[in-house]
Amino acid sequence: MFDSDIDIARAAKLEPISEVGGKIGIPGDALHQYGHTKAKIDSKYLQSLEGKPDGKLILVTAVSPTAAGEGKTTTTVGIGDGLNRIGKRALICLREPSLGPCFGMKGGAAGGGMAQVVPMEDINLHFTGDFHAIGAANNLLAALIDNHIHHGNQLDIDVRRISWRRVVDMNDRALRDIVVATGGISNGFPREDGFDITVASEVMAIFCLASDLKDLQERLGKIVVGYNRKRDPITAKQLNADGAMTVLLKDAFMPNLVQTLENNPALVHGGPFANIAHGCNSVAATKAGLKLADYVVTEAGFGADLGAEKFFDIKCRKAGLKPSAAVLVATIRALKMHGGVSKDSLAEENVDAVREGCVNLERHLRNVKSFGVPVVVAINQFSADTEAELAAVRETAEKYGAVAIVCSHWAEGGAGTEEIANHLVNLLENEESQFTPAYPDEMPLWDKIETIARRLYGAANVIADAKARKKIESLQEEYGHFPICMAKTQYSFSTDPNAIGAPDGHTIPVREVRLSAGAEFIVVICGNIMTMPGLPKVPSANSIGLNSSGEIEGLF
Repeated sequence: MFDSDIDIARAAKLEPISEVGGKIGIPGDALHQYGHTKAKIDSKYLQSLEGKPDGKLILVTAVSPTAAGEGKTTTTVGIGDGLNRIGKRALICLREPSLGPCFGMKGGAAGGGMAQVVPMEDINLHFTGDFHAIGAANNLLAALIDNHIHHGNQLDIDVRRISWRRVVDMNDRALRDIVVATGGISNGFPREDGFDITVASEVMAIFCLASDLKDLQERLGKIVVGYNRKRDPITAKQLNADGAMTVLLKDAFMPNLVQTLENNPALVHGGPFANIAHGCNSVAATKAGLKLADYVVTEAGFGADLGAEKFFDIKCRKAGLKPSAAVLVATIRALKMHGGVSKDSLAEENVDAVREGCVNLERHLRNVKSFGVPVVVAINQFSADTEAELAAVRETAEKYGAVAIVCSHWAEGGAGTEEIANHLVNLLENEESQFTPAYPDEMPLWDKIETIARRLYGAANVIADAKARKKIESLQEEYGHFPICMAKTQYSFSTDPNAIGAPDGHTIPVREVRLSAGAEFIVVICGNIMTMPGLPKVPSANSIGLNSSGEIEGLF
C-alpha cells in the first residue's frame, strides 16, 4: 500500500522512452532524449507526418473546481490508459505544470493514484526547461524595451504606455507592481512596471497556439509592447526582438514525450492557466498526437466555463481543430460542496446535497452541448460514494441526453475506465460532432464578451468603466475579429469565488482589457482575478524537501 502519489510514481516500472515512442511509430532517431524517460520529438519528423489522416480528438473538462477536488488530469490519464487497454491506439496531451501552484496551494499536476504521467518529479519540477525558455524570451523582450529607451529611444516609446510586463514562474505578490531602473542615470529611466506569472505571458499563449517555428516568429513579432507618443503601437518586430526570442524557444517548441504508469505515450507541452490565460496544451503537441494516434485525449484547465470555452473558441478556432467528443468530470464530493456541504462533512451520504449541487453540472452540460459536441459525464469515484448519490448524477446527465459513467482509475488505472473508453469509441462511431464556436469572428468585441457572460456564465449584465470601454472601442477596428480570453475566478460562474452552484442574474465587472496581438486574442480581466498569484499562508513549499536517501518528499 502506497502513502502518496509520489510513492506510486517512484515505484513505477518505466520503459525506455524510445520504446514508448515506438508504440506510436516514432523512430528512435526522431527523439531528442533527456535521460531515459523523457524526450522531445524532432520538429522535422513531425513535419513529415502532415499527409497522414487525423485521429479523433476528445476533450476532458470538468465542473467548477472545489476544495474537494475533481481530478480532471487524473481522468484524462485514466481514459487514455483505458482506450489503450481495450486495444485502441491512443495517447494523451496534457499541459506542463507551473512551479507557482506546485509550491503554492494546488500542488503538482501530473495526475494521481494509478493514473499518472511519469517521471512525476521531473514533470512537476523544471521538466525539459520549456517554461524557463518562455520566461527568458519574455524577459529578453522586456530588457530590449528598456535598452532601446536608454540608448536614445528612436521609436519614441512613451514610457507611460509600456504594456509589456516581466514574468517569473512563481507565485510572488510582491512583484505585481514595481518600479524599475532606479539607482541613477546609468540604470536607465525609472518607470512603473510589474511581473506576471510565466503561464500568463503572451509568449506562453503564442508558444501554445503557433503551428510551426515560422508561425511562432511571425506571432512573436506582432506582440504590441506599448505605444509611442502619437499612440501608435510599438511591436516586438520593430525592436528586432522576434528572431532572438524564437532562438530561445526553438528547442522548447518540440513537444515532450513521456509515459503513463501503464507505459502508454503522453505528450506534455505548454501550460497557460485557464483562469488568466487560454488553458490548453500546445497546438503543436495536439496536432502531432492526431497524426500519431487514432484517439487523442486532451484536457483544458479548470471548469468548462473557462477551459472548455477557450479550448473551443480560441484553440480550435485558431488551429482548425474539430473536437469529436467531450468528457465532463465530476465527483460526488465536489457536487456536495456545490450543494452547500462543508468539506469536513463530505464522507456522509447526502443525496439531497448532490442533487442541489448538480445545478453546476447541469449548466456545464448545457454549455458544452451548445458547442455541438457530444458529451459524456465521468464520475471520478471515491470510496465514500454511495449508490444513491451516483444515481442522482446519472439522472441529471440523462436529462441532458448524456450518460454518466463511474470511473475508478485513481485506484485501478486503465482497468477502471474500460466502460467509459468503450462508450466513447461507440459514441464516436455513431454520433458526428457538429462543433461550432460560441460566436462568429465578425461579432463586435463587446458583444462577444456579453455572449460568453450571458450564455455560459448565466450573467444578466456586463459592466466596464470608461477606461475599459474606451480600450475595447480602440481595439475594435483592427482587432475586432479576435476571440475573447476571459480572465475570471475558476471557482464560480460569477466573479465571486464564494458563489457556488450555478448563480444566475449576476453582473460581470470588466476591470481591464489587454491586447495579445501575437496570440491573436483579447484578454478581458474580470473581478479581482490576478495575473500574478500569491502564496497561501502555508504554502506547499513548506512541506517539500529531500529525505535521507536524497529523494523528493512532499510533492503531490
